[in-house]
Amino acid sequence: MNIGSFLLAEKPLYGVFADDTVTPASADFLSRYPTLRDVLDDDALDLLRRDTDQGHSIPVSDITFLPPVPNPRKIVCVGMNYRKPYPVDGVSPPDPDNIILFGKERDAMLAHEDALQMPMGEAAQSFDYEGEIAVVIGRTARHVSADQAMSHVLGYSAFNDGSVRDWQKHSVYAGKNFARSGAWGPWITTANALPPPQDLELTVTLNGAVVQHAFGREMIFSVAEQIAYASHLFTLRPGDVIASGSPDGTGGSRSPKRFLMPGDTVKVSVGTDCTLINSVSSGFERRKT
Repeated sequence: MNIGSFLLAEKPLYGVFADDTVTPASADFLSRYPTLRDVLDDDALDLLRRDTDQGHSIPVSDITFLPPVPNPRKIVCVGMNYRKPYPVDGVSPPDPDNIILFGKERDAMLAHEDALQMPMGEAAQSFDYEGEIAVVIGRTARHVSADQAMSHVLGYSAFNDGSVRDWQKHSVYAGKNFARSGAWGPWITTANALPPPQDLELTVTLNGAVVQHAFGREMIFSVAEQIAYASHLFTLRPGDVIASGSPDGTGGSRSPKRFLMPGDTVKVSVGTDCTLINSVSSGFERRKT
């Protein structure tokens, strides 16, 4: 099942996506659960499925996508989670001893078909893409083991961890949190509709050319290990997002480097049914690709 949030005539809604349509939650259901996060907090996903079965389908061409959960409490990103050639001599660096985490602000994240915003000034010279598999939490997790972790997963989505490389030298937080620099979506595909995370395929294209490709099994730390580790730092809540790391092929890893420019289009696909598409704009408008 694909679930997500959107605007219809500027009204925020959520529902179930299938083919090229979405069936929104009914007005009565929305009065009880105003946002998709409220549905997840109450473990009411089965109720949503039954409710939307009675609804009417809307072509996705008539909606404006929102991030699948527009108001997650946390967006947690995992760094250095794929083995990559060392840029100097082609020798891979050693694996990190521990999982590397950093936080992403909601203001940095856009939705499917939104235009990524080029940073201003010197920051525009190192604006990069990073395709990732996003893991969405469905049940509260605190101090869980890796063996227990997967029972807390709602599903998966596509994630572009937009990064300003030169500002990462200032701090990871600065380089990763430029406004409107990243995106996730278009929806969450529930885990029961997908293979296990080690078999999920991640593909990223830039203007139609494949630039990143990997399977979940290539991660240094598995999804289960990431959830367990994060749950020992803080409580993971329904709707929280973990971006599980980006494989080799980003613009900053290329020779010569190929950073994003206005007019580019980035597509991040997780499997065959979840593709996040964003153009790159030099302005501040919100538009569809």
